[in-house]
Amino acid sequence: MNTVISWFEIPTADLERGIRFYETVLDVSLKRESMGPVQMALFPHDDEDTVGGALTFMPDGQQPGGNGSIVYLFAGDDLSVALARVEPAGGGVMVPKTLITPEIGYFAVFCDCEGNHVGLYSMH
Repeated sequence: MNTVISWFEIPTADLERGIRFYETVLDVSLKRESMGPVQMALFPHDDEDTVGGALTFMPDGQQPGGNGSIVYLFAGDDLSVALARVEPAGGGVMVPKTLITPEIGYFAVFCDCEGNHVGLYSMH
């Protein structure tokens, strides 16, 4: 693997609500899994050599909130499409679509339905 990031987790207080939010915003299907007491919903990824991640519900573990790290999710060709789905899905836009540089692309930050701060990235 040629990246320092191998896995990420976004905590939820209500996993089903989180699943509905991210499936709506990103227009993807998440795969539900259980690992002991931890309930997860995995984001799609191609194979074991790509970065993967999941929404998680851990009764006595990590709790959602806006005071931790920010994960940036790839939003396809133009992040405006996913960003427009954030508020109708129950989240809020914190940083609108913003140009980094023409060579690097754009980013935005939103607050999800669980209170987590999450970023989006695209080239356009």
